[in-house]
Amino acid sequence: MVKPKISVGIIGLSVHSADFTEILNAVDTEAEGYNSKVVAIYHPKGNPDVEFSEDQLQNFADRISKQGVSMVNSIEEVIEMSDAVMLLTNDGRPHLEQVLPVLKADKPVYIDKPLAENLENVMKLFHEANRYGVKVFSSSALRYGSQNTAIKAGEYVGELLGAQTYGPAPLQKSHVDMYWDGIHGIESLYSVMGTGCQTVSRTSAKGTDLIVGKWPGDKLGYFRGIRMGKVGFGGTVFGTNGINSIGKFEGYQRLVRAIDDFFLTGNLPVAQEETIEIYAFMEAADESKRQGGKPINISDTINRIKI
Repeated sequence: MVKPKISVGIIGLSVHSADFTEILNAVDTEAEGYNSKVVAIYHPKGNPDVEFSEDQLQNFADRISKQGVSMVNSIEEVIEMSDAVMLLTNDGRPHLEQVLPVLKADKPVYIDKPLAENLENVMKLFHEANRYGVKVFSSSALRYGSQNTAIKAGEYVGELLGAQTYGPAPLQKSHVDMYWDGIHGIESLYSVMGTGCQTVSRTSAKGTDLIVGKWPGDKLGYFRGIRMGKVGFGGTVFGTNGINSIGKFEGYQRLVRAIDDFFLTGNLPVAQEETIEIYAFMEAADESKRQGGKPINISDTINRIKI
């Protein structure tokens, strides 16, 4: 029996809008087992400091149009045509405003990184989702590296003793530093370390940041953010039985699969609490930088925000 298609609407025109649509709407979608198909997209006016060029936007639009997707004129039209929504605006600042009509319409939603420009608005967004009883999923594709899940389950290295990841970390002045691209490597770190990080400290230089988190059992996880020299994604996991590489970018297929499964089942691939902790980790890293590298307690970072 062929599973029914889920009509998906997109808010925001970005490289992910084009890539995700091409994966879900491919000719061989049935063979791939996807249940979702993108049917509509609306592109709100962006902020000029983080917007793509006109040529890039036109390229994204052309690629999406070739997949039979309707270009509509409002978020309300997207909601009307869709069973579920992907909010893919390339900027965290408008996400809270843009997602509210989706939550009010009781549509499950995937939200691209960064969720918001600061932890306060990340937590406000989840507060609103909880108020309307709607599930919100957000994740970087780096979480879905082929070995990450197996390593967390104890394969390859045995009991996990610690991990390090690296990735690009360009700074966007309107957002908490690592929210922009550093989140990819940090999400990869969390995919093996899990939640429960206690403190975060940061050493910052012109072209590099080193952010160290301390987990229970004196386990250390750290992220090297790169702004100079060769840039790429990767990392290493250390365990009782071995050392293994993680964190390479392997495309968007596994992330899109997780989004598709979420829309079909309603089961969150990543718990809200973990996503909040990831953003709190990055916010605490900013505070550590302001305090000259002092370790900052993550629970204090979360608890100081009153919603």
